[in-house]
Amino acid sequence: MTPEMAFDCLLVSSDNKLVNVLSRALEELSICITVCQNPLKASSRFTESSTELVVIDWEDARSAAQFLEGIWRSNKPRKPTVVAVSSLDRIPGAHLLLRKPITPASGAISLKAAYFRMLQDHRLHARYVLMKSITATNQNQRPIPVIVVDIGDGGVGLKTSADLTIGDVLSFHLLLPGAADREIYIEARVLWTLEHGAAGCQFLRIPPVDVDILRRWLKHKSQIKKPSIEV
Repeated sequence: MTPEMAFDCLLVSSDNKLVNVLSRALEELSICITVCQNPLKASSRFTESSTELVVIDWEDARSAAQFLEGIWRSNKPRKPTVVAVSSLDRIPGAHLLLRKPITPASGAISLKAAYFRMLQDHRLHARYVLMKSITATNQNQRPIPVIVVDIGDGGVGLKTSADLTIGDVLSFHLLLPGAADREIYIEARVLWTLEHGAAGCQFLRIPPVDVDILRRWLKHKSQIKKPSIEV
């Protein structure tokens, strides 16, 4: 069985009442929580951890804004979902706004919306390691030995000693471990290349029956720990 993954949340607030209310709502969504009392400590924690959700109390607006700016300037390829807790009507840079005063009901509604956003983002961007050696065929029908490093909902990562050019189209058959007894057929376009033979490809065409196999496999691999409440 694939281990279930739990999302991680960085909750930034020095208001104990607010922390208690939101912590209960986050726990019901099976989201792991780290509490930081101020944005300075949160900045250090964010840099060192893998965080999918940031909930920040906008009490100290200047420090909170600096923390949020640091999130968007970070070199992390995937940015977290940000929920700002404030009495203001709008917080630039936040995906969702949780208006003060906070109640258990309003907190639960906003965090459920954040949960769905994280879930969609995870399924869209998640990549799973394969390390499968295959032979692909390019648009000129030339065989190219490649290693399929990883695969996700939109494409694959490859490694090869052959020369690939951005725009090349590769076709190949791939057996997903534990998915089915048959290989799936993939056509993909090279989007980027790096030194040492690494390349990223976007799917162009996969037969419908093979799309179903791939999506079932990805869904199994991306199991998220189920919330203790219905969402």
